[in-house]
Amino acid sequence: MPRLSLWYLRAAFLNLLIGVTLGALMLTAKALPGWGWAWTAFPSHIEMMAYGWMMQFAMGVAFWALPRYLHPPKRGDGRPAWAAWALLNSGVILIAIAPYAPFRWLRPTGASLEVLSVILFACYVWPRIKPVGT
Repeated sequence: MPRLSLWYLRAAFLNLLIGVTLGALMLTAKALPGWGWAWTAFPSHIEMMAYGWMMQFAMGVAFWALPRYLHPPKRGDGRPAWAAWALLNSGVILIAIAPYAPFRWLRPTGASLEVLSVILFACYVWPRIKPVGT
């Protein structure tokens, strides 16, 4: 498995761990009176599970599983995919901390980084998507 796929998957599982922990905290808050503060974690939980876990996992598997080129480097220039990884994780972190920070610019900046990450990754993998036998 390529190194970049490992980084995508490791980050995805870290986001899964944090997202599940936040979800467990919110479920505990349903049973215990006075734990209403735990529901402030809801936006972070959604962000970690949807983008940090699922999107990142899909991108890591796509980088690994999509057809490779015939000549080295087999997966092409990986710098755009590395940049997409950095942008996606930066966006997830910014959006996850936005409910707790007094800065209003965190959420739109994080969302912009995530969209840019997806566009960059799609542009990187698009040439690798081809019909069978070509």
